[in-house]
Amino acid sequence: MKVLKITIFFFFGILTTFSQHKISGKIIDEQNQPLPFANIVLYKTGEEAKPNGTVSNDDGTYIFDKIASGNYKIEISMLGFTTQKIEDFDLNSDKTLNITLKEETQTLNEVVVKSKRPVIKQTAEKLIVDLEKSEMINTNLQDVMRKVPGVLVTNNGISIAGNSGVRILINGKTTEYMDVETLLRDFPADNIAKIEVVEQPGAEYEASGSGAIINIILKKNVKLGTHGSVNTWIGEDEGFEWGSGFSIASYKNKLNWQANAGYSKPTWREDLFLIRTVGDETYDQITREPYDPVNFNIGGSLDYYINDKHSIGIGARINTRNSDRIATSETIISDDNTTNTLFSENSFDRERKNFNINPYYEYKTDTDKLVIDFNYVDFSNDNTNILSDVAGSTISFTDRKYIQDGTYSIKTYRADYSKSFSDDLKVSVGTRFADVKTDNDLQSFSLNTNGNFDKDDDESSRFVIDETIFAFYSKINATSGKWSFSGGLRYEDSNTDGTSTFLDNGVLTSEVKKRPIKKVFPSASISRKFNDILGASLSYSYRIQRPSYSSLNSFATYLDPYSAGEGNPNLTPSYTNNYQFNLTYEGQPFFTIGYSKTDDVIFDLIRQDNETAQIRQQEVNVENNANWNFRLFAPVNFTQGLEGYTGIIVTNTDYQSSTYGVDLNKWNLIWFLQANYQLPWDINFELSANYGTGALEGQIEADWFADLDFSFGKKFIDDKLKVNLGFSKVLNRGFNGSIDYGNGTAAVESNGSRQNIQLRFVYSFGSKFGKKKASRNRNTDEEDRINDSN
Repeated sequence: MKVLKITIFFFFGILTTFSQHKISGKIIDEQNQPLPFANIVLYKTGEEAKPNGTVSNDDGTYIFDKIASGNYKIEISMLGFTTQKIEDFDLNSDKTLNITLKEETQTLNEVVVKSKRPVIKQTAEKLIVDLEKSEMINTNLQDVMRKVPGVLVTNNGISIAGNSGVRILINGKTTEYMDVETLLRDFPADNIAKIEVVEQPGAEYEASGSGAIINIILKKNVKLGTHGSVNTWIGEDEGFEWGSGFSIASYKNKLNWQANAGYSKPTWREDLFLIRTVGDETYDQITREPYDPVNFNIGGSLDYYINDKHSIGIGARINTRNSDRIATSETIISDDNTTNTLFSENSFDRERKNFNINPYYEYKTDTDKLVIDFNYVDFSNDNTNILSDVAGSTISFTDRKYIQDGTYSIKTYRADYSKSFSDDLKVSVGTRFADVKTDNDLQSFSLNTNGNFDKDDDESSRFVIDETIFAFYSKINATSGKWSFSGGLRYEDSNTDGTSTFLDNGVLTSEVKKRPIKKVFPSASISRKFNDILGASLSYSYRIQRPSYSSLNSFATYLDPYSAGEGNPNLTPSYTNNYQFNLTYEGQPFFTIGYSKTDDVIFDLIRQDNETAQIRQQEVNVENNANWNFRLFAPVNFTQGLEGYTGIIVTNTDYQSSTYGVDLNKWNLIWFLQANYQLPWDINFELSANYGTGALEGQIEADWFADLDFSFGKKFIDDKLKVNLGFSKVLNRGFNGSIDYGNGTAAVESNGSRQNIQLRFVYSFGSKFGKKKASRNRNTDEEDRINDSN
């Protein structure tokens, strides 16, 4: 009997083996190109609830093995292509099914409903603005930033909760080499996947910086095939302005590449009016400074996916900015009996160039991720300016010439590893090493009686920085029910040597200032969902603000004969404790309380010398600084077609220093509105407005301010062409306030060009849908400290 059972099982096994078959084939597009990552689902007739599934390989091939005989149907689908089905075929032997997928037509757009407003989510650490699920009418980054609740975009740059010390990153990389206005104007909105506003940076971020971080995450591998866009714009500000650019990307099988280039010639103007008293005399200073820089950038990246876990890549970019301009100044000096005038011109010739290259390796699975990253930056900043007397002056002045050449070399090595043990537990560790070398040389000249410039060795010097920073961090993210927690520690060991070389009584002298720092920076956040609507979070971070490399130079830079900026080699870092509490409504920002306490804050101190009548601005360390902010947000959607946000921001800023006699405290309130409305003929109207009761801008107590911008946008040619007509600075009141020098006061007004108008065109081409891969953050904090104006 036992032998009989064995025999039956043996023959049954043979029959089963002979009744199992293989289905294989290749998935291609209409151009006969293989399609990787297509979804293939196999159903047995009568057993549709138990399908088999697989994904095509990099070469488009797929295989189902050990499939029993019977009747089957197969379905092949891929984003961007029409789903193909083969119904009810008989499988009694190995079968080959090669499938050609047709690219999906625009009819998909008719059933995909997108909001004009981006998806906004507030977490304990950051505010996330997801743009991929919104139907973008915007053409540039400035339009997008105005959609972020609580972020104010004004002529003075970007501010969050009254703090203008905002760092902008693109995929984790600094934008220091572009001025904020150029970046906002020229960066195309179509390339942006999401924006993260990080007010409480975790341990994975560099500890440097006292303000918020805005990280712009670009789209990557979002479309199969080749696609791109061309943009151009013209406008009127302080004269005619224009710019143009393009971007193109291609994904085929394992290879992904991107390239972009841009050129722009914007114009604007900044005027400064200053009335101050020096003894019995009144100094009425007027400076008008036009700007018309020429910006050029070119960049690209190449990513190669070795397999579904390993990838390598490299990115590079070149930015140049040339600025030739003449600032004109008029100083009227008067007392009860006399009036004298000094006319002067300050001609600027500035050239900024930088080259950046960034290779990387990435390993990624469902639970593990490792990124090894190297970033190299070579930056040069060459400046020449001549401060000269102008005919008509009743006060004599000796013309001066200054040549300041600077070079910066930054090498950064980084490795980050994270492991997800479950959906509720993730651990991250990483390390980073930066090597920075800067060399700044100032040559000062005076005009002689022969009309030539002689070098003034006593006022010339050279300043060299050699800095290394080593960092290590660990972080944990955990969730339990309605509670979420993240906490991390970051250790940084930095050594900064600054060497000044100058002539002292005819003797060449070198002074070295060393600044070693070893410190641990903790960060933590905890949040809880009360229900599906309300949630709350509490977060803390400890930060360091290192001086910019340029501010450590002792060089003096003159705006006019009576006004100058001066570096401070004795600057030390400041340390900030940040606390923040958030209430969220349906995951979106609703109410926020923030408090920060900074020791030795870096402060722009303005002082007046009553003997020389000169005023100088210099960064110094003020002992105590505290800031409170209260924010209340509300959506604007009370009528159909209207979307946006409004809110109020109340802040209190306090500076106290016995060393410099600083005692400043001021409350202010800001109301803002960010909204868009769908007009007839599918025209999108967007408006951004704000009003403030006044604020502290460092030492300056500013009066009320207001701003209004709006634009009209429409799509043409099957949504491939976007046209946007924008009006900005409509109600730009400018900057009005007062300065208390300690030995006198001054009324100050900073104003610029008004009523800027720009017409923009963006034409997109190529495939419309495709697969998506996660983007990768690259970190280059030291670049942010090359703090130099245009």
